[in-house]
Amino acid sequence: MDETTGAAREGLRTGLRRRHMTMLAIGGAVGAGLFVGSGSVIKTAGPAAVVSYAVAGVLVLCVLRALGEMVVARPVAGSLAEYARMALGPFAGFTVGWLYWYMYVILVGAEATAGAAILAEWIDLPQWILAAALLVVMTAVNLISVRSFGEFEFWFASIKVAAIVVFLLLGVLYVLGWWPDGRAGVDNLTAHGGFVPNGWDGVLSAIVVVIFAFGGTEIVTLAAAESAEPGKAVARATSNVLWRVGLFYVASILLVVTILPWDDAKVLTSPFVSALDTMGVPAAGTVMQVVILTAVLSVLNSAIYVSSRMLYVLTRDGDAPAGLVRVNRRGVPARAVLLGTVAAWCAVVASYVSPDRVFTFLVNSIGVLLAFLYLAVMLSQLRLRARLQREDPAALTYRLWFHPYLSWAVIAVLAAVLISAALMSTMRTQLISSTVTLLVVAAIYPLRARLGRTPPVREVQVLRH
Repeated sequence: MDETTGAAREGLRTGLRRRHMTMLAIGGAVGAGLFVGSGSVIKTAGPAAVVSYAVAGVLVLCVLRALGEMVVARPVAGSLAEYARMALGPFAGFTVGWLYWYMYVILVGAEATAGAAILAEWIDLPQWILAAALLVVMTAVNLISVRSFGEFEFWFASIKVAAIVVFLLLGVLYVLGWWPDGRAGVDNLTAHGGFVPNGWDGVLSAIVVVIFAFGGTEIVTLAAAESAEPGKAVARATSNVLWRVGLFYVASILLVVTILPWDDAKVLTSPFVSALDTMGVPAAGTVMQVVILTAVLSVLNSAIYVSSRMLYVLTRDGDAPAGLVRVNRRGVPARAVLLGTVAAWCAVVASYVSPDRVFTFLVNSIGVLLAFLYLAVMLSQLRLRARLQREDPAALTYRLWFHPYLSWAVIAVLAAVLISAALMSTMRTQLISSTVTLLVVAAIYPLRARLGRTPPVREVQVLRH
């Protein structure tokens, strides 16, 4: 592979292969939230949680398809931020880029803290040391090369996928009565207050939460700049991967609520471990802890990568200090990687120094940022699609369906999600904190426009192969 072409023009290297891109899309979406966080969704919606996951999956599929349409037509490094810049102007590009960077930096800190908590059960060391060790290891992986990042993510994602496939096979055998002491039937889907025990309001509330569980599927579009064929790579990933992710979520949750009563207290704490224990799988708790740690490391690895590439793009466009744009001889924006790690370490420190105030605010402040970013994607797609249809219709080889009606429908649903979050006591704090973050970033742009060494960038370089 010629590593002097493509993204190398941007200073990056084309080191990601097709298998890396495929697993990157899967790994970005399947995190610890599926294995642990799904319990709260089941408690909210009951067995109808499968409906919540299915509807949220379709919504995210549409957003990813819209993003894929833009990537195939105009491949750029920076995806979300750069399409907002192309379609909506430099203010939108600046705001989306910094929000995305901030979201993933805080996520790095949160995942390092979660991973340390798991390791602390096996290793007798203070959790802050374990969190620091995880950050150092994953930062080193990202500093070596983009190929190194891709390999680690490929194997991390493979372990998660293998764990889910094994769970699906065992669960089906148990439900069909083909498992030793297995119990055939689907009585638990309706025996405890019905399929929708908390009403459709509960299902809607769960959808609001579940949408953010699918966050990470868009990472593959950001990584496209470091693949040999960005357009084709994204088209394949967005066409084939998300339905697999949806299948993993929907099918696994369906089995959990079939095997266990949805109102069983064990569902809330650890639904997958509880289901495996019910089936009599030996060492289920230990095995799932290993899988959850792998999921945490996978997200941690991806988050470091994403935050560094977005900061690199912001720097290239003049929206961040110029020194951060430099890459090392392996094509890695090392300074951007290290700055993101340092910022994430501040979040880790906050998790131990002020867990109930500072760290809680930081986590809440990224709670619904993804909805804001998805809105920006859909608005960008509408504007850019109209422009491409006028200027270069041949570039639209990969399209979002039913344009423009589906685009506006997704925007309406996302707006409804934000309104629902405002009405839900469990989500209201996150909405307020995330809105404050959005306003702060937006308020900084006039300073950038006035004091920046270069004027705001309106047009970005399209990658050609």
